[in-house]
Amino acid sequence: MKPYLLSLGAGLLVGIVYSLISVRSPAPPVIALIGLLGILIGEQVVPIAKRLFSGQAVSSAWLKSDCGPHVLGELPGRSAAAPPTEAPTPRDKV
Repeated sequence: MKPYLLSLGAGLLVGIVYSLISVRSPAPPVIALIGLLGILIGEQVVPIAKRLFSGQAVSSAWLKSDCGPHVLGELPGRSAAAPPTEAPTPRDKV
């Protein structure tokens, strides 16, 4: 949670400085950010549809484990709880 608060604080500080020197923020408008959220959510439609058409159930646990991290990123506290995974070696892919 601390990195999120630090990021918010840094953003607020930069916003105040921009306001003091009368500069417009280069940040995209809210409508663009909503469009980006739509893209992230839309990317999850294909895996869900594939799972449904193959006859597998789409449970909330599956959505949380497979779709949630992609849309929301790594949430605070998840990195400490999840054990580190080893990267696959080239021979594992064969």
